[in-house]
Amino acid sequence: MTTNAVTAGVKVSVSIEYQPSYSSPLQEHFVFTYRIKIENNSENTIQLLRRQWFIFDSNATVREVEGEGVIGLQPVLEPGEVHEYVSGCNLKTSIGKMVGTYLMERLIDGKEFHVEIPEFNLIVPYRLN
Repeated sequence: MTTNAVTAGVKVSVSIEYQPSYSSPLQEHFVFTYRIKIENNSENTIQLLRRQWFIFDSNATVREVEGEGVIGLQPVLEPGEVHEYVSGCNLKTSIGKMVGTYLMERLIDGKEFHVEIPEFNLIVPYRLN
């Protein structure tokens, strides 16, 4: 399943996959990967400067992850260009969720703006049965 959000002409799509071979439910360790696709459908060249994530476990634990770029990059996207990357997170419970924002800069005038990363659920597949 893919989740999408559009902010100021920038579309962010997220797809999630549970990683059973890296998880250990008996040790309360659940690993998920997520693929992010950022599409610049605006008329301006933009650069991704920073990211901010909130990661929620179903045991009421909330973690914040904030920093420069994504996976070591601060990609520049011309109008019509797409940037994709894969990252991951671990939870202590079999159900959680993530949500966040990217700080972008419009290169023509240096204007910064936030782009929504849509909220998505992290659920171990057997929990859905």
